[in-house]
Amino acid sequence: MNKIITIICSIVFLNSTAIADTGKNELTAEQILERSDNIRNPAQPFAVTLTLTEYTNAKPGDKMVITVHSKKHSETGQYRSLVQFLEPLRDRDKLMLQNGSEIWFYDPASSNSIRLSPQQRLLGQASNGDVMSTNFALDYSVAMVGPEQLKDAEKKERDAVRLKLSAKTPSATYEAIDYWVDKATSQPIKAKFYASSGKLMKIGYYLNFQQNLGESRPSETLIIDGIDSKKVTRMQMSNYRFVDIPEAWLQSSYLPRFKGQ
Repeated sequence: MNKIITIICSIVFLNSTAIADTGKNELTAEQILERSDNIRNPAQPFAVTLTLTEYTNAKPGDKMVITVHSKKHSETGQYRSLVQFLEPLRDRDKLMLQNGSEIWFYDPASSNSIRLSPQQRLLGQASNGDVMSTNFALDYSVAMVGPEQLKDAEKKERDAVRLKLSAKTPSATYEAIDYWVDKATSQPIKAKFYASSGKLMKIGYYLNFQQNLGESRPSETLIIDGIDSKKVTRMQMSNYRFVDIPEAWLQSSYLPRFKGQ
């Protein structure tokens, strides 16, 4: 806990500086983005537990625990995700489903399903779209900005490549993203997320990479408010596992019958 508090307190002071690079990238921007997508999420159907904690001035506040079940569409290649709420107790067994550009929320207490926006906040700085598995390469057009030397969440210097992502599908949560990945591995390091107005909505840092399901993946993401850097949400990923996800689970009509796994 002391480590994460230190990161949150200092992260506002991080800066990145562009550096000259006369070498040529062996991979295209599209290939780099695809590699990074594969690091963030497995290709096979999987489940992961997310623990979200809201911080203000480095002090922890509200907390939420959810399980995300994700499966790629056989034709589009984009993920469809079913979210089951575990904590707090008042939210247990509530569900959220993303299928294409639609997000449905189901509350068993009222037996009603309602449409939600991907940009709508779930907890703190984390939106509904932030907890869903995504393929950036499918939702965004990408351009290479160039190599940069960047400080990551732990203030370590990294040789990075900066990409510019522009939304091209209705399922894209953000209008544009500035995205930095490790030059050698394509591991995600940092992202800036923008609204259609051009406003900076939030900044994300990917950290604490661990071996999960055959790949070194980030086990934490720090999401920082684009205006007030004292507002931070920590998203921890744990208990990755491959699972069988029936197609029925990914239909809004099935939500009242879902019993968990």
